[in-house]
Amino acid sequence: MKPDWRKLWKDNKNLVFFIVMLVAFKSSLADWNSVPTGSMKPTIVEGDRILVNKLAYDLKVPLTHIRLMSWGQPVRGDIVVFDSEAEKTRLVKRVVGLPGDTLAMQDNQLFINGALLHYSGLGTDGGYLQATEHLGDTPHAMQVGSGAPSPAGSFGPVTVPPGRFLVLGDNRDNSKDSRYIGFVPRSEIIGRARYVVLSFNYDNYHLPRPGRVFQPLDAADGALRLGRCDRGVRYGA
Repeated sequence: MKPDWRKLWKDNKNLVFFIVMLVAFKSSLADWNSVPTGSMKPTIVEGDRILVNKLAYDLKVPLTHIRLMSWGQPVRGDIVVFDSEAEKTRLVKRVVGLPGDTLAMQDNQLFINGALLHYSGLGTDGGYLQATEHLGDTPHAMQVGSGAPSPAGSFGPVTVPPGRFLVLGDNRDNSKDSRYIGFVPRSEIIGRARYVVLSFNYDNYHLPRPGRVFQPLDAADGALRLGRCDRGVRYGA
């Protein structure tokens, strides 16, 4: 007995329409992504589910990187999600260098266009040094190992080419970012991460972390949550 395709369509067209709209929404407007690693600690931790605004910079054809309209560009401090061609996976990092910027790092301290960034609120947490990095008008939390700086803690100077961005993880000694994968093409960036929607503690039976639900990822908020923004301590001093 052959299936009655017309009847199947009639009975299920609303479900099909819903699925199509859901796929279009997730691929073009907004989505959430699971974060399996600690490369963005302390801002984003393992087990966070982050909300990604895919309309932050442009509108793309669903399920593609074809740009239909563009109304903005990533700025310093933005946490962006991108499909890395170099790593063949989706990554989340912080934009540090814009096209045309010249950057260098010495012992985990960043220089942008010759100027050393200011670091304040030095503290320790679980064997890490944590501080607030003042990325222009955008302070945000970052951390490094408490031992000697790693080889990746120094580079440059390098100049960011047109149409590309230099990105770093906030967990500087444990992040595969532009120091390893190179500059990120604008075409790979799919959106901006704005909130932690849910979070599960991988070290405690994957139980939810209620305190991280709908936590904003805006850099200033993250720095202020550490309570270390204005002590005036110079990182590396």
